[in-house]
Amino acid sequence: MWFSKELTGRRAPPPMQELTISTAEFDTFREFFYRKTGISFESTKRYFVDKRLIERIEATGNEGFRSYFTQMRFQASGEELQHLTNLMTVNETYFLREEYQFQCLVNSILPEIAKQNKDSRPIRIWAIPSSSGEEPYSIALYLLECWAGIHNWDIEIIASDIDTGILRKARHGLYSARSIQYVPPKWREKYFTKVEDEYQLSIDIRQAVEFTRVNLAEPDDTRPYRNFDVIFCRNLLIYFDDISRKAAGETFFDALNPGGFICLGHSESMSRISSLYRIRRFPDAIVYQKPLEQT
Repeated sequence: MWFSKELTGRRAPPPMQELTISTAEFDTFREFFYRKTGISFESTKRYFVDKRLIERIEATGNEGFRSYFTQMRFQASGEELQHLTNLMTVNETYFLREEYQFQCLVNSILPEIAKQNKDSRPIRIWAIPSSSGEEPYSIALYLLECWAGIHNWDIEIIASDIDTGILRKARHGLYSARSIQYVPPKWREKYFTKVEDEYQLSIDIRQAVEFTRVNLAEPDDTRPYRNFDVIFCRNLLIYFDDISRKAAGETFFDALNPGGFICLGHSESMSRISSLYRIRRFPDAIVYQKPLEQT
């Protein structure tokens, strides 16, 4: 039975106040997140950022930005910062994206590296960010299907991302039809199994890629990553400012072997970031190379 407040003598509770993020709070978070990740959010991303902040404020039971920010900033485990980072990072990709660089890899880059590699050590490739796995798995597929040297060399593929949730998805290797739309039908039949409305990559290919969590802006994370012959870092640096891009360029330079190569996204240019590299114009693509050591 329903009773009006006139009958019960009780007042209805006040309506819940809608959570909002002030301009000062947005700026505080933006500066903090930039220091932690190197990712810089412009004011045009305000709606995107505010929506995700409010989502985590409500999920953690905080009353507003101030209490949530304090909890996240000083939490010893860093768990909440990781939750928020997973929400804030964009993971949109598909198999064989910007395929011309994979063609460059098998036609020009790897033959040159193999020629330089006189001690027959494994050829090491680093894909960062890995996103949900399409890029590193595309590399593995392309090597198997298009590079004759695959039978003569051991290949190590390491794929890294700051987003722990997307790394779990990558390891599972389950993809939508849209994600694999550019995979040749013969490859699809050979390497994928249909699971209801999705497609799962074969276990052999999944085990050929090692996935790791890495924050590119954190030196302790990147320091162990050394002796790579090729780095794919595509469409990440567009989210960085000039300072963070320069730092990333130096990090990759340290991670590469002399003579190693880095491939960036089509709208990115290492020449505008760092003078450490030399431009290499191959028939399929323009890439950047760490100079060979002088003898």
